[in-house]
Amino acid sequence: MGGPDPLDGISIFGRAEPIPHWHYISYGMSELYSKDSSDPETSGWGFEFTIRVAMRQGETQPPMWPAGLLQTLGRYVFQTEKWFEAGHTMKASGPIGRDDSAIVAMTFTIDPELGEIETPHGSVEFLQVVGLTLDEFEAARGGNAASVLQFLANRLPLHVTDIDRGTLIGR
Repeated sequence: MGGPDPLDGISIFGRAEPIPHWHYISYGMSELYSKDSSDPETSGWGFEFTIRVAMRQGETQPPMWPAGLLQTLGRYVFQTEKWFEAGHTMKASGPIGRDDSAIVAMTFTIDPELGEIETPHGSVEFLQVVGLTLDEFEAARGGNAASVLQFLANRLPLHVTDIDRGTLIGR
């Protein structure tokens, strides 16, 4: 609050299962403190962002690039008044997380553990950002994101983004 970033906060949880990962959850895309929007069914934009990022062996502190990514996505929504929904895809302006990463795009899905909740200010979906390679992004475009995520699910449990991986799908 009071700064240039749109999100009020981001909580980060270390998780061991099903694979070691960091789980980031935003606060600020929904109406946290009072009902300000005119839509009684939906809280704010109707979602909060999440992202799950692979934890490196021996890593004791979460990387901060995912928090910056969530802030950037939040800023985009507030500035353009265009929001994200499950199934949307987006190419990033460059590699995500590290300059030599093959993860250069993303798709959005409902967080498989958090889903959707009802609050005093309306419903909120937890919209998970999932990192994609260029091949995966191309395959997910045009309404095919759910199929691509289903294909990747066996290799990416809970859709954990691993910036060290290569493509898992061919063209």
